[in-house]
Amino acid sequence: MAELQQRDPRIERSMVRVRRAALEELAERGWGGFGIESVARRSGVAKSTIYRHWTGKLALVADALETLVVQPVAEPGASADSRSRVEELLRHLAGGMRDSTLSRCLPALIEAAEHDAGVRTLHHGFNDRRRQALVDALADGVAAGELPADVDPEVTALALAGAVIYRRVMTSRPFDVEEVPTLVASVLGGRR
Repeated sequence: MAELQQRDPRIERSMVRVRRAALEELAERGWGGFGIESVARRSGVAKSTIYRHWTGKLALVADALETLVVQPVAEPGASADSRSRVEELLRHLAGGMRDSTLSRCLPALIEAAEHDAGVRTLHHGFNDRRRQALVDALADGVAAGELPADVDPEVTALALAGAVIYRRVMTSRPFDVEEVPTLVASVLGGRR
C-alpha cells in the first residue's frame, strides 16, 4: 500500500498515473487479464517501482479505488437537510455509474469477487464503506424527524443505491442523475 509520509511531487504524480492506469486496465481487461506488467506499460512507470509501493494487483486496485473514487462528505455543521444529503450521495453514485472508469470496472470486480476471496473482501468493503454514508444520512433524517420514523436506514439505502446499480449492471440504460429526486420521492415519499 502507498506510504503515508510526504513524498517528492514527481513520485506522487507517478503514483497517480499508476492508480489511473490500474483502473483503466481493470476496466478494459477484467481481473483475469489485469497484470502489473500491463499497468507498468500503460502508466510508463517501471514494474519494479510499482512493486515498491504495492505488494500486488489486489493492493494496487484497492489503493486506486480508495484514492481515486472520492465520495462527497458532509461538512461538519453543514445546514443541508438529510434528504438533500441522500440526493447528493445518489447523484454521485449515478454519475459514477454512467460512463466512468469505475463503472467499467464494476463488472470485472463483480465477476472476480465470485472466484477470489481477496477481491470479494475488497469489493464488499469498498461498497460497504460508501453505502454507510447513505445509511448515516438516512438515520440522521429519521433522528431529526425529517424522514418518517419507520424508515429503516439500511434497507432504504439498499433500495436507493440498488436501483442505480441495477440499471448499470442489468439494463442498457444507466440511471440518469436527473432521476435522483424522483427515485428518492418514490422510496421515501414527498418532503415533509
